[in-house]
Amino acid sequence: MDKPIDNFWNLNLRELKPKLEKNGFDVYLADSAAAAKDLVLNDILPAIKPRTLSWGGSTTLASTGLYEILRDGDEYETLDTWDHSLSNEDKYERRRQALLVDCFLTGTNAVTEEGHLVNLDMIGNRTGAITFGPKNVIILLSRNKLVPDLQRAMDRIKEYVAPVNTMRLDMKTPCVKTGYCMDCESPQRICNVWCITEKSFPKGRIKVVLINEDMGF
Repeated sequence: MDKPIDNFWNLNLRELKPKLEKNGFDVYLADSAAAAKDLVLNDILPAIKPRTLSWGGSTTLASTGLYEILRDGDEYETLDTWDHSLSNEDKYERRRQALLVDCFLTGTNAVTEEGHLVNLDMIGNRTGAITFGPKNVIILLSRNKLVPDLQRAMDRIKEYVAPVNTMRLDMKTPCVKTGYCMDCESPQRICNVWCITEKSFPKGRIKVVLINEDMGF
């Protein structure tokens, strides 16, 4: 068999799809990051017709190339919360305003086999947008985020995702040096706000793109 790993994950993602749909999510399958990008640009966004867009921190989203395309295009009005030229105060204000856009794009830290999204944030702008505010949310979900259950999801996030992200962001937290969660009291702690999304409300508000590729953390 050619590409047995891709075939393995294809079977698992196809099994996950109806479970997410049962929970009220709109679900799309993509064989690659490039296919996910095309789905968002050519199918999802034209269907929901947003006027305003923004995004939450997500290396998966960045890896698809969607960030640059949407930021530099003129089809939508975008709030760029990743603009490094902004002051911290201005970034914070843009993140507040991003809770009111028509469509918010981001990733997820984990998804369980029962179709529940699990996320952990530093300030809560991403978890806040997933929960309430934007009219539509698009979640880019790569295959490596799939775990058996809620406990494994939380373990994955605390033991792997959070330490790696603090390293990526050059945070001054103990896990940067130890490689594992210290349940720290650091001012730069990124493990502050949990969000478990069991169902999309209203139904279809959250659109999940399942990507048969390892992406992000």
